[in-house]
Order: sequence, then structure tokens, then C-alpha cells
Amino acid sequence: MLAGLCTLGGPLPAAPVAWANPVAAPRVYAGSGMVAFGDAGRYGSPSGTLDAVVTGMAATPDGKGYWLVAADGGVFAFGDAGFFGSAGGLPLWAPVVAMAATPDGKGYWLAALDGGVFAFGDAAFYGSMGGHPLAQPVVGMAATPDGKGYWLVAADGGIFAFGDAAFYGSMGGRPLAAAVTGMAATPDGKGYWLVGSDGGIFAFGDAGFDGSAAGTPLPDGIVAMAATPDGKGYWLAGYDGSIYTFGDAPYLGGAGGTVPDSPVVAMAATPDGKGYWLVQPDDWAYSFSSPPPPYRLADSAAVVAAAAPQVAGDPDVGQGAFCNPYGPCEPWCALFVTWVWRTAGVAVPQYAFTGDIWTWAASHTAVLAPSAIPAPGDAILYGTGPQSTATSLHTGIVAQVWPDGAIVTIEGDAGPAPTGQLAVVTNGPFLAAESPGYNGMPVYGFAQPVP
Repeated sequence: MLAGLCTLGGPLPAAPVAWANPVAAPRVYAGSGMVAFGDAGRYGSPSGTLDAVVTGMAATPDGKGYWLVAADGGVFAFGDAGFFGSAGGLPLWAPVVAMAATPDGKGYWLAALDGGVFAFGDAAFYGSMGGHPLAQPVVGMAATPDGKGYWLVAADGGIFAFGDAAFYGSMGGRPLAAAVTGMAATPDGKGYWLVGSDGGIFAFGDAGFDGSAAGTPLPDGIVAMAATPDGKGYWLAGYDGSIYTFGDAPYLGGAGGTVPDSPVVAMAATPDGKGYWLVQPDDWAYSFSSPPPPYRLADSAAVVAAAAPQVAGDPDVGQGAFCNPYGPCEPWCALFVTWVWRTAGVAVPQYAFTGDIWTWAASHTAVLAPSAIPAPGDAILYGTGPQSTATSLHTGIVAQVWPDGAIVTIEGDAGPAPTGQLAVVTNGPFLAAESPGYNGMPVYGFAQPVP
């Protein structure tokens, strides 16, 4: 999920920008990836370089531990959370995007973008949508209170119920103002809430509607939610770490409003409802080596290797709006992409306009349609075409590609912060075809760095 565009209005020259290739040292956030509020404890965080981006979390029943899950199915356990196995190392078809724990904390489920479910410990497998065609990808899951069932929710609000999880309704097939990004179940398992990226809330079964953020001007989209223990309230978490409370959910702090912000992708609440955690995946370093990269050319590996250390890079905001280590003080997502390519040895000019990347590749290397499967190292182009700043809106580097076509990207001049003070962030996993709902803008193609 992206926030803001790196292309401003007005014509830009097609000629490359003339300046020396800068040396951009990574500027890394001091955070640990886990931000705790209220009585939520800090029990640890992954160290070293991870193979795939962290996408979700779940807390233990007593709130004295938690699990994190990465897109490759790797599981990390902290506090009193036990490790019961993972999907790390398995040849996954689609990336893992969510997880849920059993009531006794002795097991957990992982849910993948294609609806596949993986069960570990005392978590039983009750079925999945893996192998079934989905109208929209799965974005979240929740377990029943007895642990004998679970729900999956898709971006279109479709609900899939398994085990003793009952179907109480869904938004599938209905027009939505924004894509659904998460869900939470009521304490008795007789209802659930869905949340959209615009803060809209949809309540089903005995889930009460206690308000929503729909219609409120949000700095960034909503990415996750959690319910209070009595089911009479809920929290919503924004991409920038802002927290929105409804019903009896207390406000205990948020991560929004700092510069630069590290994006939030998941949240969990403590069992007494007096605390919660936010997950900021860009605080960890990644190799993007899982799944094994389907590099098109040897140069592709060099491109990803150049881009990866820049994640969580903090532009020189003290020097002025849009100041960055990759070129002049101006919108710089294209400067970042061409800097990465040049650092990897690609003889591309340093462009300031995103459309020039497409035009250069069309003449010198190759371009791919948005329906094509890219390779790591390719540039992703957002918008409707390369013609102008009104049609070519943003760009980034493809870092990871999954067999189902889902991608993870590294993008400059992006993420949660005021315009002009953005950073280098990871984005995804997402399907390029679903980019309008996920990123707020379509993908018009991919550009290859080398022929």
C-alpha cells in the first residue's frame, strides 16, 4: 500500500538529469519493528537479514508473547510464544499475508494471498481456498474462540468460513468504496467485522457497529484492526501508525505523526484490552531471497542487492522538501530507480520523470505489459501510460516475485510521511492486477534494466 505520489503536476523534460551518481548510504530507522502501547510488552524482534518481508502477527492468550510471520511462511516466536513449525522453506505458490493463533496458544494458522492455509501445533486444518479461483486476493483471517474453525476475508469483502466458523454475511459482490484490508471476530465467534482501507466498517452477526473512519480525511489508509475483549469496541491501525478507536477501545498511543514514519502492516491487542502492538516491517533488513528469485539475467541480482539496503532510507528532510540522497531536491521515485540501476552497472541516464524510464527501456532494453510476470530488478510503472506526469505517477524496483505473480517492491519517495519527506520502503506483496485497490493506482507496465 502506497501513500502519495512522487510525480507532481507540470511538464518535465525528457532529457536525462545531468549530475554525478551520488553515493547513498542507507539511513536505517532505530526501531525494532515492533511498537508496543499500553500494557503490551516488548518480547523481542528478529535479528539479522530476513529472507522475506514480515506480513503479520498474532499474540499469545496471556499477552506475554507474540508470533511474527513473513511472506515466505517463516515464523518468529517471542516471549512465551512457542515455535510449532513454519512454512519457511516450502515451495509456496503465493505469499503468506496473515496469521491467527489457537485459543491455548499451542498452535497457529497461516493464510496465503491465494487462500491457502497452513496449520501448525494444535491448530487443525479445516480447509482453504487454495486452488480455487478468487475474485480478489485474501487479506486477513480470524479464528473462532474454541479454535475449531476460522474465517478468511478477501479484498472485495468476500468471507470464506471453515470448521465451526459460521458464515454471517459478507461484502462480496457489493460495490465498495475501498478495498477490505482486515477483519476481527467477536469474543463468542458469532460475528465479525471487516475494515476497508478508507476506515469503513462492516459488521456481521452479533458484531456491533460502533463507528468507523469512513468519510474522515485520513493521512493514510487503514491496514489492520483488532477487537476489544468484550467485543464492544475495536481499534483501527493506519499505514502511518495512526490509531483510531471506537466503542470501548481505549486510545493508548500511536506511531503516526513522526518523520519519517515506518509503514505499519499489522496489529494485535493484549487479552485484557489495555494494550496493542503495531508491526513495522521496514525496520528489518531483507535479502528477498525467498522464494528463490526467478532472475531474468545475472544483472537482476545486482539490482536487488543495490536496492535492498536502501529500505527505510531517511531522506535529508532537514535540507528541504523532497531532498534525498539520489539527486536534486524534487520528487525522486524515478531518481531512486535509475540510481539503483546505475549502481548495479546499468547504463541508464538518471531520470527525474517516471515515464522516461519506460521510454528508455522501450528503446534500449524491453518493456512488459502489466499482465506480464516481471523479474526481480525490473522497474514497476504506476499510472496509465508514460506520456506525462498526469499519466505516469510512480515507480519502484521489483524485489520479489511469487509463482502466483504476486510481487514485493522497493520504492523511493513513498511510504507514510508528509509529502516531500517520504522515504524508501517495501511495498506488498500484491498482485499487479489488483494495484488499483491495493495502491490506489494501476500498473501500466514493467521496464527491464538490461536486454
